[in-house]
Order: sequence, then C-alpha cells, then structure tokens
Amino acid sequence: MLKQHLQLKLGQKLAPQQIQLMKLIQLHTLEFEEELERELEENPALEVAKDESKEDEYSTLDESYESEGNESIETDFDVNEYLYDDEPSYKTASSNYSADDEDFDNESLLTEGQSLYDYLMEQINLININEEDLKIAEYIIGNLDTDGYLRREIKAIVDDLAFSQGIYTTKEKVEDILENYIQKLDPSGVGARGLQECLLLQIEKKVSSDKAVSLAANILRFQFDALTNKHYNKIIQKYDIEEEDLKDALEEISKLSPKVGGNFETQTITINQEIIPDFVIQVKDGLVIPMLNSKNAPTLRVSEEYKDILTTYSHDKKSSEHKQAALFIKQKLDAAKWYIDAINQRQNTLLQTINAIVKFQHNYFITGDEKSLKPMILKDIADITGFDISTISRVVKSKYADTPNGILYLKDLFSDSLTNDDGEEVSTKEIKNHLQEVISKENKRKPLTDDALVVILKEQGYNIARRTIAKYREQLNIPVARLRKEL
Repeated sequence: MLKQHLQLKLGQKLAPQQIQLMKLIQLHTLEFEEELERELEENPALEVAKDESKEDEYSTLDESYESEGNESIETDFDVNEYLYDDEPSYKTASSNYSADDEDFDNESLLTEGQSLYDYLMEQINLININEEDLKIAEYIIGNLDTDGYLRREIKAIVDDLAFSQGIYTTKEKVEDILENYIQKLDPSGVGARGLQECLLLQIEKKVSSDKAVSLAANILRFQFDALTNKHYNKIIQKYDIEEEDLKDALEEISKLSPKVGGNFETQTITINQEIIPDFVIQVKDGLVIPMLNSKNAPTLRVSEEYKDILTTYSHDKKSSEHKQAALFIKQKLDAAKWYIDAINQRQNTLLQTINAIVKFQHNYFITGDEKSLKPMILKDIADITGFDISTISRVVKSKYADTPNGILYLKDLFSDSLTNDDGEEVSTKEIKNHLQEVISKENKRKPLTDDALVVILKEQGYNIARRTIAKYREQLNIPVARLRKEL
C-alpha cells in the first residue's frame, strides 16, 4: 500500500558559479592567464577593455566592493538590462596595470633537446654489429630509464625479446651485448644496473696509473658498503693508507655522476615554467604594502557588439528563430557578466587574504629575518578575513609573492607553534632554522647526534624531544650524523 508523508532534509549544494569561483581562486597567475584566455575564446560576449586609464601600478584592496555572484539569471529576459549608455557598474573596480609588467611577462618556455635514447641509437648504428645483435642492443637501449640505468632483470628482457620481437636468445647473450656494446657507449656509466656499476664504469675510463684514481676504483669495487656508510677508518685500515690519500680518492669519486642521463632531455617536450609572483609586497617608510600582480585582475567588459546584436534580434518578437538567437546571445551576456563579477570576487579575496597575512607577519616583512616569523595557521587568517579555512587554503596554494627579500612561497609563512622555556610561543620554522644553523656549524669529523642536538637546543631555550629533532631534520633533508661525517 502506497503512503504519502513529508520529510524535512537539511542539505547544502554549491551552485556552478560558486564551484567555478573556488577554482579561479586557487589558480596561480600563469594558470589564471590560461583560464582567462580560454574563457575569452569560448565566450565572444566577453572582452578585455584596452583603452582604460592606468591610474594604479598595482591592484590594492577595494573595501567598497560588493559581490554580485549570487545574482540569478532569468530565462525570460529584459533586453534593456544589457543596454548601457554610461559606464557599466560591473567593470573591474580598478585599473590593474604595472609599470613593471615586462618583468612578469614570462610565458612557459617549450624546449626540446636530443634524448638519451636518440643519442645512444645514433652511436649503436655506427658500430659494426650483426643484425640480430643490433636488434637486441636497440631493445636494451629502449629499456633504459631517463638516468641511463637498466632497471629490468636480464631474464625479463630475454622473455620480452622472444614474445614481442620473435628473437630467441639467452641471458648470457644479452649480458654480453650489454657489457661489450651498450656500456661502451657515451656517456660513461650508461647501461649500469646499479649505482656501484655506474660509478665503476666511469672510473675505469680514467687513467689507472693515477694513484688516487686507482684507489678510488678499488674502493668502489671492494669497499662500496663502507664508502656509502662513511666508515672511513675501516677503509684506511683496509688499504693501510693515510687520510690524505683517502681524501684524494674521495675527490675523484665526487667527480663521477650518479645519473649519467640527467644531461639529456626526455623524449617528450619539457615545460620549463618560470615563477610569476601572484603578489607584490613593498616596504616603504616602515609600511608594508601588499599588492596584487596586475595579471590577476584584468579589466573586462561585456562586448558592445553583442549588445547591439541582442537589440537587433529583440525587435522581432514574432520570429521563433530570432527569439532563439536572442536567448543564446542573452545567455552569453549573462555568462560574461557573471565571469566579470567572479574575477572581481577572486581579486578581492586574494587581496583580503594577503593583507591579513602581511598584518599578521608585519615584523617579518620589515626585518626580512625568518626568526621574526610568528606561528601562523590557516585558521588565524580565516578569523581575520572572515573566510572559510578552505578558501584561505586555496588562496595560498601554489602562490608566490615578490618581496624585498626575494620570491617567497606563501605556504612557507605558515607554521605550527611550540612554547619555549620563557612561555612564549615560537614558530616551528624558527626552531628548524636554529637546528639547521647548529648543524651547519658542527665539526664534520664528529657530527652531532640527535641526542646532542636536543641538549644544544635545550640550552637555547627550546625543550624538544629527540623524535621531534629527528622529524625536523628529515623535513630539512639533513641525514643522520653518521652520513654527515667528513674527513
């Protein structure tokens, strides 16, 4: 039996415009430029205003701005809504051009060089080798990674040759071609199956009569584990040599490359993107002035031509074709109007966020000293701006600022806090800087252990556990004491 009943549900849905706005906010300058170009191509009713006055060098916060993002778009429209004789009220609030625009006008550079694969194929085809062996050699080259290593097992290559190439060979045959042909090619070390073999292939091509080179080759061949673990005393005792002799051998080893394919381009086009700052922060007479890069807030307007076309079609209200054409044009005009408003919202969201960050970290921008950084989390900026934490996260994602102290990644300004012995909250970034400074000044012959670092930082007022020291050290990419040891 069917029954009818009422049920209340509380739900939350994001309008397509809100979703698009969130996407726009998280784009950095280069991505935003690409998105804007795409929108301009797709919507002919939207255009960039070219003949605008350039009163401001950069865009600053407009406190009077009010969002129009929630404006509904009606299907039954009034043509006069799009016919303006005066300045459109929805145009970008301020001109956003910089006197230094040329400094930021760096597009992605596409570069394509010779790949390691092509370079090796050129060489192998110049060698006097029979046809079947050449096919095996070419297949081996095709299995090398971008660093020049052969990571696959020889047996797997033998199986692949049989199934995919119809070449039935043996493991010994493949190894012979690898060692006598591939590994003889330039650059030295190519075709190695591991780091030890790669370094040995390089050192063996040097003059063996040189004492340091000969010792280096012996160490790599017979004492590789001791070398990687920096057990220098063990090596000195093994070869009955002086410390200076070991230093000379280590210097020769340091000249070898662990990634011989690193100097070659990959087989695909590589995109080298230069960092374009999203914000510009200036310090003048003790004042910190945050500004938005002009490329983040272009002056857009609705196309006058499309307004005229809409007016023309709207005069004929009887023709269904004209009605459909007018509706299509109206939709494009609505989309252009909303997009202009979305750009304004993005601009003001970015500016309010950077203003809050600058206000919070005022001392840091004045001094430029990382020790002046205050503990700051996303919630702190969200409380100041009134935005949601997720919005702040999107704003700082992949964003950079051009400051008097260089290009700064915004996320680097955020850090947790710890309390020192004086009861003051200090940034974990400050503690990491102290840790890095202590390690940089240590005696490299006897590096400080994590326990020793705990004692030193405690003397400086930072009461931190050993596991925390280890975590910070790993985040700074600093190895353990044993691996920091030097002669």
